[in-house]
Amino acid sequence: MNYSLLLPLAATIIIELLVLLALKEKRKKVLLTSVVVNILSNVPLNIYVIAIEPGVSYILLAELLVVIIETLWYYVFVRDLRQAAIYSLLCNAISFLLGVLADILLLILPV
Repeated sequence: MNYSLLLPLAATIIIELLVLLALKEKRKKVLLTSVVVNILSNVPLNIYVIAIEPGVSYILLAELLVVIIETLWYYVFVRDLRQAAIYSLLCNAISFLLGVLADILLLILPV
């Protein structure tokens, strides 16, 4: 796995774990499943974005698909569809927006 896949994955895992902890999630299996589901969803999504260079609408559609898949994944562990959807939506929205902010900062700040 190269740097362009590892950095977004690591950032996503950290951000989404922090979101779950902020939502007062303490169950280790739910926190662990966040790591697993992000490995399974983030890597393919980033390969798609790097390889295809899709437009914004396709990226948002792919993110929506990830939210749906992760909602179902969380549901298996939390057994509450509303809570699973909240976890997935908030985790993905916050990590996506922070990723966009990081991309913008990298464009405007000298490295």
